[in-house]
Amino acid sequence: MPGTEVEDLLRHLAPQVLGAVVRRYGHFDTAEDAVQEALLAAAVQWPEDGVPDSPRGWLITVASRRLTDLLRGEQARRRREDTVNRWTPPGRSLAPAADRPASESDDTLILLFMCCHPALSPASQIALTLRAVGGLTTAEIARAFLVPEATMTRRITRAKQRVKDSGLPFGMPAGPERAKRLRAVLHVLYLIFNEGYTSTSGPSLQRSELSAEAIRLTRMAHRLLPGDSEVTGLLALMLLTDARRPARTGPDGGLIPMAEQDRGLWNAGYIAEGVALIAGALPRGATGPYQLQAAIAAIHDEAPTAEATDWPQIAALYELLMRIADNPMVALNHAVAVAMARGPHAGLDLLETLGTDGRLTEDHRLHAVRAHLLEMTGDHAAARDSYRAAARRTTNVPQQRYLHARAARLTTDGR
Repeated sequence: MPGTEVEDLLRHLAPQVLGAVVRRYGHFDTAEDAVQEALLAAAVQWPEDGVPDSPRGWLITVASRRLTDLLRGEQARRRREDTVNRWTPPGRSLAPAADRPASESDDTLILLFMCCHPALSPASQIALTLRAVGGLTTAEIARAFLVPEATMTRRITRAKQRVKDSGLPFGMPAGPERAKRLRAVLHVLYLIFNEGYTSTSGPSLQRSELSAEAIRLTRMAHRLLPGDSEVTGLLALMLLTDARRPARTGPDGGLIPMAEQDRGLWNAGYIAEGVALIAGALPRGATGPYQLQAAIAAIHDEAPTAEATDWPQIAALYELLMRIADNPMVALNHAVAVAMARGPHAGLDLLETLGTDGRLTEDHRLHAVRAHLLEMTGDHAAARDSYRAAARRTTNVPQQRYLHARAARLTTDGR
């Protein structure tokens, strides 16, 4: 098997192997180290020797043996058996029986739930999810979020320690707790996707590797929970949104707004898959925020031109979304939809109320929307000021350039 295919297989198996090892032996932190060494061994051996008949079982066996070595080494170094045994569940030996057959159960979803433990901050949940479930190295995660590797190492280490200290059993939560934890999992995946689709800061508008990883992990969650409409809705939303990525930037990396994009560059396969997913999810049970956002994205993607967009329907969907999500960005997007459906003055009236929301006052998007609507009314001086105010409030370089260019164009045109 070629090296790239082996790499893809290992990436797919990594969370399953880690989940299986943690379920059997505990020691989350040490188990992750053992699994990483097993993956490294496979990456070296399999391209030359061939993939074993049961690659997952092979990895679990090697990781279990390595876990035994690591735990024994820890015991010898610290001379404190209670430290080693603290995370060993009752009835399980310190030295795992590494050669016993591996269970066929897939513990990936449980691992996702563990990484999104409510005791962790969203930043820590994201980092731990990308490390343990996504299989990204600490250096890769640090680069993605533009922080030093040492900072990300401390964040991940603290997250692991908090999970360990919580005494959380490795198992699927039940009842209301499961629903609550699933919401946290979906929120983390949503945040990872958004950071990849539009980077908070840095020289690039987007980091495609992060959005691709979020889609991959959400596909995994959808495979494990195919009947959950919100999981389906989130996957549909990601696909329908990411479908536009090829047209979002020009050759120089500059931002191209949706209304000006070449829709022929949009990913037709993602659009078809996303539309099919959301069409199947909406009739099932209660409609959640991810389903509504996916429905909005589908309307955008299915419009043959920007002018053909069904803005009244989008405005109506945002009104439904506002009833179940107290999110200022939802209200801001609703104002845009109202402006496009009923005229810019109607949108500006809504912005007056939003301007008093402390969660939005320093967000560049509020000022960018106001600038665009003011430009539509013909008040170019005020629009220019708002474009500049928006540029001052974003740390993403392509967005800054785009906003300054809009302001400069108004000046150059003498408007």
